[in-house]
Amino acid sequence: MRKTCYPLAFSALLLATAASAQVQPPPAGNQPAPAPAPTPPSSTNPVPSAAPTPSAPVSPSVGSAATPTPTESVPYGAGMKVNISADGSKYLRFISWHQVWSRYSENNSGTLRAPGKPQDSQVDFVLRRSRFIILSQLNPRFLVYTHFGINNQTAVSGGVNPAVDGKKPQLFIHEAVVEYKVNKYMNVGAGMHYQNGLSRMTRASTLNFLTMDAPITNWPVIEAIDQFARGIGVYAKGRVSKLDYAFSVNEPFLTNQTGGFSTPVGLGQTTGTGAARVNTGTNTAQYNPQGTKKIYQGYVSWEFLDQESNLIPFNVGTYLGTKRVFNLGGGFFYNRDGMVSRPGGSTLNATAIDAALGGGIGSYSNPNNGTRLHDIGLWSLDAFFDTPINKETGTAFTAYAVYYNYDMGPNHTRFIGLSNPGYGTDARRGNAVPHSGTGHIGFVEAGYLLPKTLLGPKLRMQPYASHLLARYEGLRTTGGDIKNVNIFDIGSNFYIDGHNAKFTLNYRPRPDFTDVNNVKYRSEITLQTQVFL
Repeated sequence: MRKTCYPLAFSALLLATAASAQVQPPPAGNQPAPAPAPTPPSSTNPVPSAAPTPSAPVSPSVGSAATPTPTESVPYGAGMKVNISADGSKYLRFISWHQVWSRYSENNSGTLRAPGKPQDSQVDFVLRRSRFIILSQLNPRFLVYTHFGINNQTAVSGGVNPAVDGKKPQLFIHEAVVEYKVNKYMNVGAGMHYQNGLSRMTRASTLNFLTMDAPITNWPVIEAIDQFARGIGVYAKGRVSKLDYAFSVNEPFLTNQTGGFSTPVGLGQTTGTGAARVNTGTNTAQYNPQGTKKIYQGYVSWEFLDQESNLIPFNVGTYLGTKRVFNLGGGFFYNRDGMVSRPGGSTLNATAIDAALGGGIGSYSNPNNGTRLHDIGLWSLDAFFDTPINKETGTAFTAYAVYYNYDMGPNHTRFIGLSNPGYGTDARRGNAVPHSGTGHIGFVEAGYLLPKTLLGPKLRMQPYASHLLARYEGLRTTGGDIKNVNIFDIGSNFYIDGHNAKFTLNYRPRPDFTDVNNVKYRSEITLQTQVFL
């Protein structure tokens, strides 16, 4: 418990510093996700317009004895936008942001912090996201959109592999899109895009989460058959009346090209030695290294109250009282033959084992290896509600709930640790939790924006809580019972300048599934600093 005091004291110091920052909070209308208006808004496709240019402060009269008062900062407004035409329909728009974590973590059992160095806990610092976006429009019907950056850099890993020099992580393209407006009901686009299906949170903006971050389960195939929740393909999006929609067809990225699952031997367990070796299938599905079938996905929602901007595919997590939104939605994700397994009755003798290892990925095509293909079929239903409570005091309430049904082949369960501070002999080390798999998942979050007079005009506070409950068929005790996954988060956002400058303090009692029969809970305390321009 003594160790926990240090990160808490550090968090309090940073929050106290934030409270004294001389920044004027922006007006209510400037806090949603940053999205410029390519064309004048219409009733069927409204988009946020650029904020008016603030007038220059009035200088005191010449010869006045009065001392000029310092000018307060101007609200952020439309941000870094360069208008190429007088009406703003032709423009260049730039968005840049960083999210930095200061974190105390109790590690899962068996975690290494460096080669040969076990570590039970540590305080570390993380570059969670560092991104840059360029939006450009030279014709009201065309949009060019580029998004690049890095993620999850720790001292252990540059966001790529543990136990490797963590410096200089790969800078890569998140999105590179060209889009054409067919009519007021439909836009079509192509490239590396984020027009995901499945759920609202699968299309979430990372700039305005209600909680500190997403549960990550909302991106079930991340970095397996996609590129950081993005895909290469084509899409159609738009709005008809109050129905907002997005559908896409993507290419799956090749996966499991190296490592244990690059041959059918990895889908089983080997016993014996030498000529007596036998490899028996585990009946646990993994991503198919020969998967080449297209990915089909889509998401639709009905907007009962205020309509949201759909210029770019970033759903807002909380509007901070600037909108009154109630949406019901549903989505799907389908990839034929995306998974592969070997049933328990499949056995390979020593000769077949050596042949499979020697044949590499090509040995999956050998029918004698007993492999079976499975489709990835996912769907969800969700609801989002955001409303001001008292406009005079500035209070607001936000809630989101989603149900996921995942079919990813028999007994598939995948572990992921977010900005993992450690590693070890398997994927359960560091801060890893069961991330996705065949089964059922429910997630709910809610937050309340407290009165603006509570902490003074320079700081707003928004407490929140969330709960993820998952039931994966591959997580079973020795007695055969499924062990549920419960992940709780509780914390608060502290807004200095809306989402443009904020701190988030989060506590998570994380389940450690090193021993599925005896799940223990490890503490995580994280302070996130976010600034975007």
